Amino acid sequence: MSQPPRRTGKGFGERRGSGGNTPAGSRGPFAKPPPPRAKRPSTANPNVAARPATPREDGREGDRIAKLLARAGVASRREVERMIAEGRVKIGEEVVTTPATILTTLAGVSVDGKPVKAAEATRLFAFHKPAGLITAESDPAGRPTIYTALRNALPANAGRVMPVGRLDFNTEGLLLLTNDGEFKRLLELPATKVPRTYRARAFGTVSQAQLEELIEGVEIDGMRYARIDANMERRTGRNQWIEMTLTEGKNREVRRVLEHLGLEVSRLIRVGYGPFALDELPKGAAIEIAPKYIEQFRKTLASASKGGA
Repeated sequence: MSQPPRRTGKGFGERRGSGGNTPAGSRGPFAKPPPPRAKRPSTANPNVAARPATPREDGREGDRIAKLLARAGVASRREVERMIAEGRVKIGEEVVTTPATILTTLAGVSVDGKPVKAAEATRLFAFHKPAGLITAESDPAGRPTIYTALRNALPANAGRVMPVGRLDFNTEGLLLLTNDGEFKRLLELPATKVPRTYRARAFGTVSQAQLEELIEGVEIDGMRYARIDANMERRTGRNQWIEMTLTEGKNREVRRVLEHLGLEVSRLIRVGYGPFALDELPKGAAIEIAPKYIEQFRKTLASASKGGA
């Protein structure tokens, strides 16, 4: 069985072509976990009434409750909004009826009757997902999930983490996980244009010229896929390894585009997400990204989101 072309970098380091500031090296951005932030004592929350959402530029203090709960790692902002609609979020004894409720603190807020802890420092983990795992907390069909493997891969103090995007059951490679739902949202937003790089082993015939046409995007069965940077890495007969970098991350995008070109994908590996690379991280292992690199990356995301829709 053919193997993907190997990088020449030394272990974990900056993903090539990412434009980031992460130095390459034996560990790169992956370093020891940050010390846990001291919890603030709970105080009475004066913001118990729902108020219309307004931009922070108006001088009003506080944020939407959905944003604060996502930041605290309860769930993604979209999932928090669903929880609110289901009446699962309360401030004291009062049920929150709108995600536009403005708060300055999560003191007194509970979800499903459980008090919400203050947000901890943002943490980000890189996990080498093997094929044959579902990127979900549970599967109705009983198939193993990433959390089955993460029980042994993550440090004991990792807490609840959420996957950034998804990898299909048969797709392997780099999967980022974070405890910060708002950070997760920024990483996934098309407006931030975070590059995702994949290597695909495919059977069939395709030319570099055909791959280069994907730089203009492509429409398949009414679905429009934006710019894709695709390059032939190696070919043996009718088998080839193709590297593809995209920024949308639509469902099964790489497989669908290559199938549209008449190729049959037999293996798909995500090797990069933003400035972070899979490199030689062992399959099934996870490692934490140092806080300083998270903050560097967050600044680029915030800048990109302001410039996008």
